Amino acid sequence: MSFKKILIVFLLISFSAKASFILLPMDETTQQNHLKAYGITYWCLDKKYKASWLLNYRGGSFLLPDAEEIRKECKIRGVSFEVLSDAETKSILDDISSPSQNMENVILEKAPKIAVYTPKGKQPWDDAVTLVLTYAEIPFTPIYDEEVLSDGLLLYDWLHLHHEDFTGQYGKFFGAYRNAPWYIEQKKAAEELAIKLGYSKVSEEKLAVAKKIRDFVIGGGFMFAMCSATDSFDIALSADGVDICEPMFDGDASEGNYQSKIEYSKTFAFKDYILDRKPDHYEFSSIDTTEKRQLPMEKDYFTLMEFSAKWDVIPSMLCQNHTQLVKGFMGQTTAFDRELIKTNVLVLGENLLNSEARYIHGQKGKGFFTFYGGHDPEDYQHKVGDEPTVLDLHPNSPGYRLILNNVLFPAAKKKKQKT
Repeated sequence: MSFKKILIVFLLISFSAKASFILLPMDETTQQNHLKAYGITYWCLDKKYKASWLLNYRGGSFLLPDAEEIRKECKIRGVSFEVLSDAETKSILDDISSPSQNMENVILEKAPKIAVYTPKGKQPWDDAVTLVLTYAEIPFTPIYDEEVLSDGLLLYDWLHLHHEDFTGQYGKFFGAYRNAPWYIEQKKAAEELAIKLGYSKVSEEKLAVAKKIRDFVIGGGFMFAMCSATDSFDIALSADGVDICEPMFDGDASEGNYQSKIEYSKTFAFKDYILDRKPDHYEFSSIDTTEKRQLPMEKDYFTLMEFSAKWDVIPSMLCQNHTQLVKGFMGQTTAFDRELIKTNVLVLGENLLNSEARYIHGQKGKGFFTFYGGHDPEDYQHKVGDEPTVLDLHPNSPGYRLILNNVLFPAAKKKKQKT
């Protein structure tokens, strides 16, 4: 064989072995920072790189093109990665596509525009979602009532609801914190904002906000909520036109027999719940299981449901993790009574011992919503004034991964559902 032919063969072999892809493994033992891996994937999408989410392959790994700046970014952020050749990548994708494997390759098309509904001046550690978005270096825009009511949601693909009380009862903190300076100041600020926006009561203004968010979802938006933003949102919608607030909240008495006037048909997720009429009781309704549960912290876990990655792509995306067993954590709304969840809403995570759902998902109009019970996945019983969670101590948190699954969900390429 001539030298020229030998050189051509050598170049062909070298080219075929050349790395073409980067894998961000998301299994339990290989990835040193699961949370920042989502940030790397978002960063790639934002820079117009193509990406794939390999559902159920090594914990829901991400496949990215091989580029020097991606390698560099992974090293800077402390994200583990593996360099793959074309042949290795083809072998993985062939395995994933096999009908015998409960795996799927989901193409991620674009970086979703993210808004977090949160009051001005709130710190990132006040809310698990803003905390993990900041830690993962995923950009987001804080918005609040003025932006929502002026149709600012049209600029975004994804919305997170901060631990808000959409019923106008100020989180029902009255019993424990009515004399606390922060409570007095927040109540005053909410009343002033409502008047500024043309409403006589905070409850009326919050209802208007909830309806704008409802319309955002119906029109095709993605909405994620945690803790009290979940049930208070549904309660507000169901109490449209009904005064459920006592005098210390809105200056006048609630309507007589208001429970009979609640319209469950207006809600996203819940039905048949009983509202809590006690103004000094830190609870909105029978939806929440906080006071019903009898689990010690060391036994408080919930299980993620297993779905068919090829047929149930959406719930499979939302449940990607390196473990199916996730530590429980409390909040004003810790979990949802399963009996009070509508039949068209999908339970993604549950604790069967308590007959409670922790993580649920549904479709409304053209859009989707996810409700996640609890306040902070790595702070079991978060209290007012507690020190912030330091995510550098929890870079592989399964509970926080569920939040970030929802952040990337809108990036997935839309395709026709299999029938």
